[in-house]
Amino acid sequence: MTDGTRPATAAGRPPIEAATHCPYCALQCGMTLREADGEVAVLPRWFPTNQGGLCQKGWTAAELLDHPDRLTTALLRDPASGELRPASWDAALDRIVTGIRTIQASHGRDAVAVFGGGGLTNEKAYALGKFARVVLRTRHIDYNGRFCMSSAAAAGMRAFGVDRGLPFPLADLGTADTLLLVGANPAETMPPLVRWLTEQRRRGGRLIVVDPRVTATARQADLHLQPLPGTDLAVANALLHIALTEGFVDHSYVAGRTTGFDEVRRAVAEWWPARAEALSGVSVADLETTARALGGAGRAIILTARGAEQHAKGVDTVTGYVNLALALGLPGRPGSGYGCLTGQGNGQGGREHGQKADQLPGYRRIDNPADREHVATVWGVPADDLPGPGVPAYRLLDSLGTPDGPKALLVFGSNPVVSAPRAARIEGRLRDLDLLVVVDFLRSETAALADVVLPTAQWAEEDGTMTNLEGRVLRRRALREPPPGVRTDLELLAALATALEQGAVSPSTVDRKPTIPPEPQVVFEELRAASAGGLADYAGISWERIDARAGAFWPCPDSDGPDTPRLFADRFPTPDGRARFHAVQHRPAAEEVCAAYPLHFTTGRVLAQYQSGTQTRRVPALRQAAPAAFVELHPDVADRLGVVDGELVRVLSRRGELVAPARLSPTIRPDTVFAPFHWGGAARANTVTNDAVDPISGMPEFKICAVRVEKAVAT
Repeated sequence: MTDGTRPATAAGRPPIEAATHCPYCALQCGMTLREADGEVAVLPRWFPTNQGGLCQKGWTAAELLDHPDRLTTALLRDPASGELRPASWDAALDRIVTGIRTIQASHGRDAVAVFGGGGLTNEKAYALGKFARVVLRTRHIDYNGRFCMSSAAAAGMRAFGVDRGLPFPLADLGTADTLLLVGANPAETMPPLVRWLTEQRRRGGRLIVVDPRVTATARQADLHLQPLPGTDLAVANALLHIALTEGFVDHSYVAGRTTGFDEVRRAVAEWWPARAEALSGVSVADLETTARALGGAGRAIILTARGAEQHAKGVDTVTGYVNLALALGLPGRPGSGYGCLTGQGNGQGGREHGQKADQLPGYRRIDNPADREHVATVWGVPADDLPGPGVPAYRLLDSLGTPDGPKALLVFGSNPVVSAPRAARIEGRLRDLDLLVVVDFLRSETAALADVVLPTAQWAEEDGTMTNLEGRVLRRRALREPPPGVRTDLELLAALATALEQGAVSPSTVDRKPTIPPEPQVVFEELRAASAGGLADYAGISWERIDARAGAFWPCPDSDGPDTPRLFADRFPTPDGRARFHAVQHRPAAEEVCAAYPLHFTTGRVLAQYQSGTQTRRVPALRQAAPAAFVELHPDVADRLGVVDGELVRVLSRRGELVAPARLSPTIRPDTVFAPFHWGGAARANTVTNDAVDPISGMPEFKICAVRVEKAVAT
């Protein structure tokens, strides 16, 4: 094996610039990076999604490139001391290859699993899926996007025949007469999007927010519906009930473009507004105002996000709002529609090209013979050699180290020790593995448990493509080379594939091109071929086409033809071209409150932090803005506990506890407790959360569980 290192960027050379995109959320805001005398600065750049604006996370993103905590050497766990110690790349790769071969020889191919991330470029997501299925030949691959918007993806697939977060450009939000946000807080999760909300209201539009908390977004709304956590589906059904009784249903659209409405009509007949009010706490008056604002609008858009989706009934909840949108005739109508606010930077592209347990590139299904044959042909392997479907993320993580589960896990760009539900249990599963490999550029809580840690390039050190929440494929451009001792994920995968295939060549692999090319553009060209003819068809999207304009929207099957900024104008990608209604009914949370655990617990984000906090907690300005976790309580709850603002409290569920300072807020519901999920250790919110999962999407129930709160006793 060669060392694979490259020279560092030298100070003193002429300034260089790269037009690229923010490494954080799915807006993928345009920015320019400028390096002079070894210092990298972020400059504004006009791009359709953000029009030159950035949030504090974006402005400070370059500070991580040369951070003192940056990993620049491989680490191996010393069996004698138990410590992670610096090692050569050869030693690290040999440890991985030997471990994989030994484990698979003893326990079978599925004894090795792969866990990816929603921040990986399209090229890396594609290569990781191919590596799992062609090199490891394991069925066990999934990714942290399963914890993000898998419920909306599943609901979109069964209703529309396709999953694209926004089936229309983001700018359409600014032209809506009525905009309904359900469980979305973009003012804190993706602040540059707020410009479109501001534009919408400037034009006289009405913004309605459904959220159990009075968030920064809810404070900007014309109307805020504040339901009990876990009752969004009851609200959706009541809104459709009102739309039916008051004559807002577009019966011509329903008859001509959909199926299944009669069953839905019967299901929502019993969701009269007073019943929904009794269950959710949302008043009849507010339900009626919302239904009338949507039904009477010339242009109306309904958006869901994590608040509605991260439930054990998340698919049904999203479906309730999809039903409402279809009944009003919104999808495919100019300036109207239903959409989902994708969260992670490449949450859209990351799930399109093979990281999910049941999917192949282009949204092809791994259990569909024609799909398997197409992708196998591109990959140069027999279709029968491809493994079958794996299991969703939480089931995969919870099976690690068990007698019938994987004995090794390779983690790319994810931190499940902080981000997984029932996190203490998952941490224990990771400790039970025979081999844990983590690939990252910072030492996360998950990396701290690893047997092998491999340093990887950051976003400004590699080329590639991302797909934002609109389905717009765009270009990430490298500003500089990675530091000495650091490889890109593609270079790492290429090296591992070569090493694992040496001495194990079968007739299907003889004279084949490298399984994983290390060059991102070469990988993208292969991705185009693998996705051709699929739902997410990238065949007509080249890097040159992206460079010539502000990205390209999939599907785009022909390099000489148009892309598709707006879906559903004429038909839906279903066999008969019609969208599907699905009757859905509210059901209680997987865990209800009781005398021992009398409060509802919910989680979310804060403006200055991102995901598991591995990156943002290391940026001084962001750490100053949001230095620590907290527990948001209503003052009445605090009074009963004898707790004052800032005092430590303990939140306990049946799975564990978190300890953090109390933050008193009269705007939170008195029956609800909130904590952000960006911190590990004693303040880890996901120690408390419920690991019940949606039966369709595999989404865990992050947004509601039963807890009690106690004053923390100093020790």
